[in-house]
Amino acid sequence: MPTQAPPSPTPLPPTATPIPPSPTPTPIVVKDGLGNTITLEAPPKRIVSLAPSITESLFAIGAGKQVVARDDNSKYPEAAAKLPSVGSLWGNFPLEAIVAQKPDLVIAAEITSPDQVKQMQDAGLTVFWVANPKTLDDLYTALRTLAKITGHEKEAEKLIAQMQERVQTVEDSLKDVTDEPLVFYELDATDPANPYTAGPGTFISTLIQMAKGKNVGDALSKPWAQISTEELVKQNPDIILLADAPYGVTSESVAKRAGWDAIKAVKDGKVYPFDPNLLSVPGPRLVDGLETLAVMLHPDVFCAQDLTKHLEQNLVGAVCQP
Repeated sequence: MPTQAPPSPTPLPPTATPIPPSPTPTPIVVKDGLGNTITLEAPPKRIVSLAPSITESLFAIGAGKQVVARDDNSKYPEAAAKLPSVGSLWGNFPLEAIVAQKPDLVIAAEITSPDQVKQMQDAGLTVFWVANPKTLDDLYTALRTLAKITGHEKEAEKLIAQMQERVQTVEDSLKDVTDEPLVFYELDATDPANPYTAGPGTFISTLIQMAKGKNVGDALSKPWAQISTEELVKQNPDIILLADAPYGVTSESVAKRAGWDAIKAVKDGKVYPFDPNLLSVPGPRLVDGLETLAVMLHPDVFCAQDLTKHLEQNLVGAVCQP
């Protein structure tokens, strides 16, 4: 009689693969320019930006979609200009409008005072205050800090590398240049006999020097000051840049000012409009400003180069004569 095979053992139920716990996000801990340490559990999703330099920097590093509102002066890029404005920071501080946006982070710059920062903190807001950069290296540091806060560190490093490469191109092209034209940068000619200009220690002065020019305002004792027509005639600049052109100042109106017809720049027709945001807003477009200055001060070096593709073409046409 055949032996009956033993029954097959009942298979054990499959062992469930354990699901690893979700990693706990690492808090973002940063210290701001006022010495305050802020801690964020995750990158912010509702940022209110209170300075053009901050707004431009956030959009440049890819964090624009996290910005929900801006101050009145933040109008670049176009996507930022379309965002709701909390109002002007000049005059009455728009605290209620900022609170109404329900931000998880407010980023401010030096236009916002420490007292105003405290007002926002007392209203329950988290505020990060950024000191205005004084050098391009300061700007790169500020971009990296904003990138750490918003979660865009790779994008920021790519942007910084591009900016550094463009700066290096300008410096390499100018390394053998010895002729440094004297430049008068006009900020405000409400009093045309005593216009305001930028003096030592400003980005305007620094970038004029980087573009191998000499700044008339460096003879002044303050970063922002007036200069008389008599002193300007004495210094006799080679080039005049009109940062007040958006307010209706033109080369023709400059030529009609009493005594200005004796200035070399006026006689030679080298009075040009200049976008003030390229040098006065300490953000990524400072490199655009440097390139623009380089072309305007040294057209013989740059007009045949690809550098001009970054610039406002009407200006290139005025400077780069065929």
